[in-house]
Amino acid sequence: MDRDTAVPAVTDLPGEHAREWVEYHHESAAPSTYVYEFVWDRTAPAAGPFCTDVDGNVLMDFTSHVAAAPLGYNNPLIMEPLAEFDLVDPLKIAGQDFYVAGGESPGDGLPGSSGLMDRLTDLTAHYDMDTVFLSNSGAEAIENAMKIAYDESDGATYAVTFDGAFHGRTLGALSLNRSKSVYRRKFPEIGGVTDVPFCDDRTCTPETCSCGFFADGVSRLRKKLDPERGTVHPDDVAYLILEPIQGEGGYRFPSDAFADEIAALVDEHDVTLIADEIQSGVGRTGELWGSDHYAFDPDVIAAGKGLRVGATVSRSDVFPEETSRLSSTWGAGDIVASAQGALTLDAIREHDLMDNAVVRGRQFKETMRDAGLDGVVDVRGKGLLLAVEFDTKDRRDEVLKRAFSRGLLTLGCGHGVLRILPPLDVTKREIALGCELLTAAIDEAA
Repeated sequence: MDRDTAVPAVTDLPGEHAREWVEYHHESAAPSTYVYEFVWDRTAPAAGPFCTDVDGNVLMDFTSHVAAAPLGYNNPLIMEPLAEFDLVDPLKIAGQDFYVAGGESPGDGLPGSSGLMDRLTDLTAHYDMDTVFLSNSGAEAIENAMKIAYDESDGATYAVTFDGAFHGRTLGALSLNRSKSVYRRKFPEIGGVTDVPFCDDRTCTPETCSCGFFADGVSRLRKKLDPERGTVHPDDVAYLILEPIQGEGGYRFPSDAFADEIAALVDEHDVTLIADEIQSGVGRTGELWGSDHYAFDPDVIAAGKGLRVGATVSRSDVFPEETSRLSSTWGAGDIVASAQGALTLDAIREHDLMDNAVVRGRQFKETMRDAGLDGVVDVRGKGLLLAVEFDTKDRRDEVLKRAFSRGLLTLGCGHGVLRILPPLDVTKREIALGCELLTAAIDEAA
């Protein structure tokens, strides 16, 4: 497949073979989230945002596997370095009692879990972070972030989360979620989790706020944590957790006033700040971390998706000193996944992909805003973390379906929001083509 000339080509979605695969999958799979009956053929041609399904349809993936494949399909910046190494079995290291080397000295050969951790501490040094614990997923990264924050807090039991938050589907992470009720309903929860509004007006000030975070010029969080008149004493708060930019909650980008207030309060009350960077991190916004856009400095970063593994990153003084407080069978790392994560970070830095994210994200926003489309109430984003918001959920769902029928993969979030996540090396031609397909889908839905 020639990425420079590839275009979506769809005859039937889902086709005969896709329907067969879907039926086979559901014979043993538990009910979960299924947006499309799209079956990627991993043996067929794929490059960048373009991939082929089992019926020969060529599609354009502007989801990047929900940001979990930030460089798209078969990117040579990852595939060529991997091809240099003879892979062995096992490729996943069980337990913390085994280390794995790629050569006689660190830095030789394939970068595994140690190489990924070294890169992560380098890329979080501006937050004084120097320690990493690896896990399988972003949700596990959140669980471990919670654990080290509780451990470091010396007995504090309260946590602060935000309306619209989504931090994962493991039982502890569910207690922090404040998005769709289906995620939490009838599951037991960790006690002491309290919530406040998340800013969804990226231009608001304390005086003009309409989202509920500020009232009469004072934030709800400041009132809640007031040592004299608040409902939660700040000494009893183990951590505050937030997504710098909310993902599942609707791609909500907060105002600088919101970020300034968060920074002021965690500093004033010495509260541990956990930043959930699972979707906003790894260069997606044009900065390596979503937090880099704002005034607050996280004490703990939970990362995943684009890293191919889960990672909890913090300072050594935040992590427990006592051994066995943190451990996991797979905590020593999946060799190939860790290598993919390390090579992804290398590619982002060495090939100016964050700069590309800014330029191509601006192209997408300008193109879609200038189109004057029916039912579109907002086009927003940072870098290539992009959203198109519609006046109704039904319209958003119809656009998603019609875009799919034209060969463009997108995803919904929030109530009426379509999220757009092209690969970080997306080209000018590919953004123009994606906008053309999306615009046609919106016009058709109207």
